[in-house]
Amino acid sequence: MDYKLQIAQSLHEHVSESLSLEDILGLLEKPKSVEHGDVAFPTFSLAKVFRKAPQQIAADLGEKISSPIVEKVEVVGPYLNFFLDKKFVSSTVLKEILTQQDNFGANNVGEGKNIPIDMSSPNIAKPISLGHLRSTVIGNALANIVEKMGYNPIKINHLGDWGTQFGKLMTAYKLWGSEEAVRENPIQELLKLYVKFHDEAEENPALEDDGREWFKKLEDGDEEAVELWKWFKAESMKEFNRIYDKLEITFDSFNGEAFYNDKMQEVVDLLEEKNLLTVDNGASIVDLEKYDLNPALIKKSDGATLYITRDLAAAIYRKRTYDFALSLYAVGNEQSNHFKQLKAVLKEMDFDWAEDMHHVPFGLITKDGKKLSTRKGKIVLLEEVLDDAVSVALKQIEAKNPDLENKETVANQVGIGAVVFHDLKNDRLNNFDFTIEEIVQFEGETGPYVQYSRARALSILRKADAGELSLDAAYALNDSYSWEVIKLIQEYPETVQRAFDKLEPSVIAKHAIHLAQAFNKYYANSRVLTEDAEKPARLALVQAVAILLKEDLRLLGVHSPDQM
Repeated sequence: MDYKLQIAQSLHEHVSESLSLEDILGLLEKPKSVEHGDVAFPTFSLAKVFRKAPQQIAADLGEKISSPIVEKVEVVGPYLNFFLDKKFVSSTVLKEILTQQDNFGANNVGEGKNIPIDMSSPNIAKPISLGHLRSTVIGNALANIVEKMGYNPIKINHLGDWGTQFGKLMTAYKLWGSEEAVRENPIQELLKLYVKFHDEAEENPALEDDGREWFKKLEDGDEEAVELWKWFKAESMKEFNRIYDKLEITFDSFNGEAFYNDKMQEVVDLLEEKNLLTVDNGASIVDLEKYDLNPALIKKSDGATLYITRDLAAAIYRKRTYDFALSLYAVGNEQSNHFKQLKAVLKEMDFDWAEDMHHVPFGLITKDGKKLSTRKGKIVLLEEVLDDAVSVALKQIEAKNPDLENKETVANQVGIGAVVFHDLKNDRLNNFDFTIEEIVQFEGETGPYVQYSRARALSILRKADAGELSLDAAYALNDSYSWEVIKLIQEYPETVQRAFDKLEPSVIAKHAIHLAQAFNKYYANSRVLTEDAEKPARLALVQAVAILLKEDLRLLGVHSPDQM
């Protein structure tokens, strides 16, 4: 039930000549204080039309407005404050969610159209670090959110499997590497070699030339270089997939940079056909001055293509392959200029669909206030973070509920869920520092707190032996504590829509936190299991909370254990 729409319609009957229904919906506000009702309508915009003071307009309208969902309308200065009929709304909302279950809040606005999501994208021969967490879990949550909106998400892991770093790694391996050591512990050993290369290159810059030479061999198809590249990639994928399995995140495509090696010449040819390429000091560029951007470097003076050339090829390939409605890139904020250039070049190429491409930027994770860097070896391995979180969760479960069945499984769901939830509850553009002990807590605004709140709801239902609640009963509630829960449930379709519009998973995470807090306050102040006429309505509320908290967590890619 969209109560805002119903209120807007009741207002529209009296101001239709002045404001459209859409205008009224845009003006409706949520009062900051519950004393001012559930919805407020300011009348300032009607002053010129009616040639009256806003206060008088509000007073006049207040006498005329009526709606079956509104208990009363109060006029406060220029505002109409609407108080909803708690019993009517609670009964209607609870029946809706009990009927729709986890489909509550879903819609089909996407009509099955494709949305590819470029996400995770670790570099081959380097470990997946804590720094990769954001792109991975933000991309996965966005995939779940767009699917709830009726779109078909396509999760693309655009692997960093090409570039000069492979030449550097091959140089390091030939100079200092051991096949036995790499086979025994591939990623860690390759990382050591990569870090050693950069340390040594500071003293011996000629190593950089050796690295470029090895990469040139790879580009030219040299047998030894290609075999080393394939080996590094195969070993890396084994490590990556083990971590993705822990997160329970899958992908629809692993087409990385190398996939576009044979697709970049078409980009260059198209740019030449449209006379967009100019030569500057031997390099081929696209002038983007009219977009207030630096030139896009398409080819170096030695003829080598660059990252943007591959991304242009990837964008064209994805449009041809998926005919996307939107194309999302969950990539760090530091790459914002790159994506502005990418879209600008595509626009210059007369690809109007470039407007449907959206960079979804995010801030940095720091550790003890310091930025993580693979090149300098300052990394925190994501697998170790996940394992530590599970270990902390298990200790807390053993202390709180030592007789719990499947403790290890639950600890895994709680620990890994805590890491994911902590990332996603933060507005994605914000930077944040990471501390395991803070995020794996059963109190506070954490994933375990939300999970525990749902487990508590299920425990209440088990005690009540509620079974399947009737969809024909009147689940009317009237107290202030249940009303705060009902409002959060009722707003859920709007919440999902807002998360989609803003491409912001934290909207879902914050809804989960607020719902869990409102439910726990309700539970603390209500005798849910008391035998009286209202008991079925209270149990319906508890079940609705359990359904919605599980769905919130699912959208974020987090499990919700039935018992904790």
